[in-house]
Amino acid sequence: MANSSRFGADPGLGYGAAAESRTYSRIDGQLDAFADGMVAEEVPVAFVYGARTHVVMMASPIDLEDLAVGFTLTEGIVGSAAQIGAVEVVKHSRGVELHITIPADCEAQLQDRARMLAGRTGCGLCGVEAIDEAVRPAVAVTSSFTVNRSALYAAGAALDERQTLNADTRAVHAAAWASAEGELLIVREDVGRHNALDKVIGSLSRSEHAAAPGFVVVTSRASFELVQKVATVGIPLIAAVSRPTGLAVRLAEGAGIALVGLLRGTSANVYTHPERILVG
Repeated sequence: MANSSRFGADPGLGYGAAAESRTYSRIDGQLDAFADGMVAEEVPVAFVYGARTHVVMMASPIDLEDLAVGFTLTEGIVGSAAQIGAVEVVKHSRGVELHITIPADCEAQLQDRARMLAGRTGCGLCGVEAIDEAVRPAVAVTSSFTVNRSALYAAGAALDERQTLNADTRAVHAAAWASAEGELLIVREDVGRHNALDKVIGSLSRSEHAAAPGFVVVTSRASFELVQKVATVGIPLIAAVSRPTGLAVRLAEGAGIALVGLLRGTSANVYTHPERILVG
């Protein structure tokens, strides 16, 4: 069976590739034939703080340092990117560990939260508290940011052209950071839509674009988790190519975030804070 890498993993990781060519049998009616195609890879990625594993998620094995930083920020584990120290990517035979250095007080709070959640497992009424932890209130975004419709349309159109991994695999999501003029400055892809967004936010926090105004575009539906993540880092607008969920709309409304769905061509649905979208 064919097995050739196309998209490399993080430099120095040596884990594999984000996509590999595989031979498959193509059936069409009564006919069949062999063909080759790219298949997206996913690996278990453990987020480790202070020698303790916080969570394990499946992710594409690329841009893992961006993922580590973005996840640590958007999950509220630290308050700012300046509190994140070294990020070490450690390869194992069946997965990857991300060792992330954070201040001791943040580490202690994270361990307390983990112990509290573990104690609720299997407990009926206590599960309500666990749900509260999962659906935490979105942070209010006070930015006065606005964007012209033309910039919104330009960013949506450009994203499709920048999805190099998805062009071959048709199996991954993308997220991007766009300038106020609609230029895509950062694009990341992953098998998980949340991971793709975390990678963008992680990269943004360490780049020269961090202080400049802009917005996020994603290829997935706009779920509440994505709204939570952009709110946590103060992003005032998120646009998705698909529709949002009801909870996402309510969170965005309360947080002051413009939530745009069905961004396709020169049309879109603006579900919250339309005052942020200007004619032009």
